[in-house]
This record gives sequence, C-alpha cells and structure tokens, in this order.
Amino acid sequence: MPGSAKAMTVCTLVVLVLVTAYTVALGSNGWLWFGWVVLGLLTAGTALTRRT
Repeated sequence: MPGSAKAMTVCTLVVLVLVTAYTVALGSNGWLWFGWVVLGLLTAGTALTRRT
C-alpha cells in the first residue's frame, strides 16, 4: 500500500475515533457519520486503485 493510501487509512481511523467520542459525549450527529462514511469510501477507493 503506497504512502498516500496509508495516510488516508490512518486519517479515517482517527476521524472514526473522534466521531465516536463526539457521539458519546454530545449525542449523535448524522452529518458527522455521513462525512465519515464518505471518507471511508474514498479511502477504500484510493486503496483499491493504488493496489493495481
């Protein structure tokens, strides 16, 4: 996995932890979860295209 895909993966995981902490502390926010899903899909797409 190239460096950019690794960086996106780490960023996605960090954002997941932050969104989860926000949800636990202040309640759910649908836009945060939607943004995280979009980031996850972009990360998956980057990882798949970089692999080939």
